[in-house]
Amino acid sequence: MEYETIKLEKNKDVTTVILNRPDIHNAMNEKMMQELTSCFQNLSKDDSIRVIILTGNGKSFCAGADLHWMKRMVNYSMEENIEDSNLLLELYESIYSCSKPVIARVNGHAFGGGIGLFAVCDIAIAIPNCKFAFSEVKLGIIPAVISTYIARRLKLSDMRRLFITGERFNSEYAEKIGLIDFIAKEGEIDEIVNKYVSLLKSSGPKAIIEIKNLINNYEKLSIEDYKKYTVRKISELRVSEEGQEGINAFLEKRKSKWSE
Repeated sequence: MEYETIKLEKNKDVTTVILNRPDIHNAMNEKMMQELTSCFQNLSKDDSIRVIILTGNGKSFCAGADLHWMKRMVNYSMEENIEDSNLLLELYESIYSCSKPVIARVNGHAFGGGIGLFAVCDIAIAIPNCKFAFSEVKLGIIPAVISTYIARRLKLSDMRRLFITGERFNSEYAEKIGLIDFIAKEGEIDEIVNKYVSLLKSSGPKAIIEIKNLINNYEKLSIEDYKKYTVRKISELRVSEEGQEGINAFLEKRKSKWSE
């Protein structure tokens, strides 16, 4: 499938999704949101894909909202704004709920909604000296849609301060508070990304899906229902084809089929 605002690069069972508007720092508009959502929904259903990498083309990861999009938003009705905000929510959810593990390769600065794009990924790896900010408050608006996902990475006290000040912070601080998982040394980001690709490919594909569901259900179910869910789920996986293969491979001191 051809896209206007993103491009895909496939290397065997690893697909890299590239934000491809480098002339405007990969800023998002409606088209990019729709294309990213469709892309991740399709990749989630593609059994030939084991790992997805999300990155940006050029010097920036994502500058947030495109200026032309913002100009149009000024004249939107309440109903149009709700529809527009739902596009953003659907985008974040398509990445967060993707059945494949997603690694964010944060190749540069990110602001506003652009931070949400890597916050929803399973693993976020950045280059040094990136600049980040939840800058919405400076425009008299709030980082509402991304807050659900940011709250899963940050302490509420850090989230509150960064949201109400809109202050800029760097990669090192983002790692300290948990927004970024790892900072690569200069020129070494691909080495670290590839390390995690290898680790993920050594994990059971269906087990990864169930782990993501396990974590998501912790937020949705009552404690008692969650306990029952965990007992049922581990029992299902122990007798599953993948579970049997993994356990037997360990006992027989050989690689599992998915690791070969």
